[in-house]
Amino acid sequence: MSSPLRATSSRRVLLKSIAGGSGLCFVGGELVNAAPAFAEGDTRGGRLPRALPEALGIDARGILAFVDAVEKKPGGLHSFMLLRRGQVAAEGWWDPYGPRHPHMLYSLSKSFTSTAVGMAVAEGRLKVDQPVVSFFPNELPASVPENLAAMQVRHLLSMGTGHEKDATNPMRAAADGNWVRGFLHLPVEHAPGSRFVYNSAATYMCSAIVQKLTGMPVLEYLRSRLFEPLGFESPTWENCPRGINTGGWGLSIRTEEIARFGQLYLQKGQWNGRQLVPESWVQEATSKQISNGTNPKSDWAQGYGYQFWRCQHGAFRGDGAFGQYCVVMPEQDAVLAITSGLGDMQAVLNAAWEHLLPAMQTSNPRGNESDLRARLKDLQITAPAGQANSPTAKRVSGRHLTFEANDLIRSGSLSFRGARCEMRLQTPAREHQVECGHKSWVRGIAPIAGGEGKVAARGAWTDDNTYTAHLCFYETPYVQTLAWKFDGDQVTLSSRMNVGFGPTQRAPISGRLDA
Repeated sequence: MSSPLRATSSRRVLLKSIAGGSGLCFVGGELVNAAPAFAEGDTRGGRLPRALPEALGIDARGILAFVDAVEKKPGGLHSFMLLRRGQVAAEGWWDPYGPRHPHMLYSLSKSFTSTAVGMAVAEGRLKVDQPVVSFFPNELPASVPENLAAMQVRHLLSMGTGHEKDATNPMRAAADGNWVRGFLHLPVEHAPGSRFVYNSAATYMCSAIVQKLTGMPVLEYLRSRLFEPLGFESPTWENCPRGINTGGWGLSIRTEEIARFGQLYLQKGQWNGRQLVPESWVQEATSKQISNGTNPKSDWAQGYGYQFWRCQHGAFRGDGAFGQYCVVMPEQDAVLAITSGLGDMQAVLNAAWEHLLPAMQTSNPRGNESDLRARLKDLQITAPAGQANSPTAKRVSGRHLTFEANDLIRSGSLSFRGARCEMRLQTPAREHQVECGHKSWVRGIAPIAGGEGKVAARGAWTDDNTYTAHLCFYETPYVQTLAWKFDGDQVTLSSRMNVGFGPTQRAPISGRLDA
């Protein structure tokens, strides 16, 4: 994901904020009527009930301090929603992200896969002490090693499979696309349960087991059991080459749906009078099942359950790469849902512990809700800072650009009309057209990870000869920066991503303006 015209993501402020008990909220800076169509405390319907922070015993100054802190360090938040007593106290989206858009969860998906396993256990389909090899007799090596034979479902759930390192990449390298067989043929160097090694392949195997037993992917299995009762609109999940949901990653849902999932676990699996998830599973899944470190200040060393992390302050969470969080705080009767595109995930939790916990512990909540409301209304991801026009714009506008051989872009053009720029980009696959606004984001489609993705684009002349564009793939954590630097008829294209699993900056690409 380090290549330039691949996954990117930025901000759009379809944000809501608390506008008193009137049920008003801010969406894109407009005040609209969004009163819930159900009584206070009722969690049916498409939206959770809203209330002022003070009415829920929260000092609004603490929420404001949290927002200020995460913008200062680490930056990169896309949304947050704070619930207390089953009601939304505060919520915000960084433009161009918005409440109606799903967001990639990465490993936060694991907690949903765990839930599917718990439901299957409750239905009598499996037990957590069953050997993993028992589910796939036709995919086993000719001679089953002792450690593989000893691996149980509980070891998959608790990341105690016995592998020396994460088995995901070797599993995915299976030549025939049979990830189950690939997993079962990998060496298991240690006794299962003896050590914690974070392992997304283990979660994939949980997904494969659920599908094997139920005849349907986890997404479909959970649809009537979890997603529909919780009011999820249209969750999607990536598949392996053989049609099994990836389990450990790949789920995309909206911020409020993350919050609703957290509220379900806070309520010990109950939702509107129905026990969707067995209380015993909630307790087991969110309790420490294996040790994962000794650092008292790290939220990645407080113990691991069944695809849930234990946290400081008696909390637990599901989380995903680049800052996707579902934090459940039983002692505060609160849930914090966050989507992001950042590198320092501990910094976000530190800000929550430092500012939100004290705000919920006061006996005299105060704070100016209007200040908080104004702050949430203006949330935006950083856009290129510069001018709408430049002397260079007229000279280069509409002229064809040809680039040296590379795997990103073959040719293109930039056409400037007023404050907008239309970028035409010929990738190895096809031609794409992306329009950039100056004071606002323009939505469209752009190349992403070998395909296409929804994008919001914004650009500016950051100096007289350099046009910089931010491409925000607003259903993902990714924001891509493209900088076109002109020098006579020569152009240099620089590209970087905000986050990635490898290098985020690629070497500049040289090109020239055709005559």
